[in-house]
Parts: sequence; structure tokens; C-alpha cells
Amino acid sequence: MKRYIILAEEGERSLIPEVEQSLGCSLQDWEVIITGVGAINVIRSLSPLDRDAELLNIGHAGSANFEIGTLVEVTEVRLNHPCVTYPEPVLPLSPFASCLSPLTKSVCYSNCDFVLQSDYRDCVFDMELAFIAALGFRTLHSIKHVSDNLSLHTYRETASGVAPA
Repeated sequence: MKRYIILAEEGERSLIPEVEQSLGCSLQDWEVIITGVGAINVIRSLSPLDRDAELLNIGHAGSANFEIGTLVEVTEVRLNHPCVTYPEPVLPLSPFASCLSPLTKSVCYSNCDFVLQSDYRDCVFDMELAFIAALGFRTLHSIKHVSDNLSLHTYRETASGVAPA
């Protein structure tokens, strides 16, 4: 079975050693795929992969209240659409069985744009994970590094993130 580390941006590659240390295992035999930011890039990059592959998404995420620098193991992912409510599946993720130290567990809300404010607490926000999960891979894990507290400026400083439009 193929195993892939899924990153949105090349700069997130620097998170792999921190994640390896927290998980207590080497990820050197995992192939790294850089998708690009957002849904279209994820779909184009990952659609050709075998759905039996094991994926580990590692990336930066915002949070309204988690401390910057916290590593979070995502347990489930949903889309974030705070202005409307409609029936939509919650997508559970697989736990990473070899975690030595207990990481903060959290829901991740994926968005099509950067989240600058939210009443949601004890969760993280990204722009890719729900779209990765919706592709139907048998085994998907996700570890997020809290890069900001819903501040694009802090994200850019912490993560050397995306450039202004």
C-alpha cells in the first residue's frame, strides 16, 4: 500500500520533523505530495491516487483559541459555512495509531477562504482537508499545526504563508 504525506504548500515540509517527533515514528518512507492551496488544487493533485492509499495530511491551520504552535490531531472534518445550515456529512478521520504523546484532538472546518473570525472554539480551520476527505480514501489522518488565531498577518509571519491576492 502506498503512503503519502499531503501538504498544501512547500513551506509545510518543515513541519514533518515536528510531527515525526510527536508521533514517535519516521515518515521518511512516505512520499510527499504538494497539492497547492484550496479545493481545485487538491482535487487535481489527488484524484489519480489509489483510494486504498494511506494519507497523512500535515499543514497549518488557524484556531480561535488554541495556542499558536499547538499540534492537533484531527478527528473529523466538515465544511465551514456559518451563514447557512443544510444537511451535510461529517467526515471522520482515522486516528494515527503510533502516537506516543497524546495530541490535542479536534474537529477541522475547511473553508474556501481564510477565516478571520468565528464563534467556533476548540477546533481548527484549513482550506483543504474536507476536500481530501471527500475523495474517499480508505485511510486518512491529519495533523495540523496551529499557525495563527484567525489572523492572516500572523499566519504569514508564522508560516511564510500565501501571498496577498
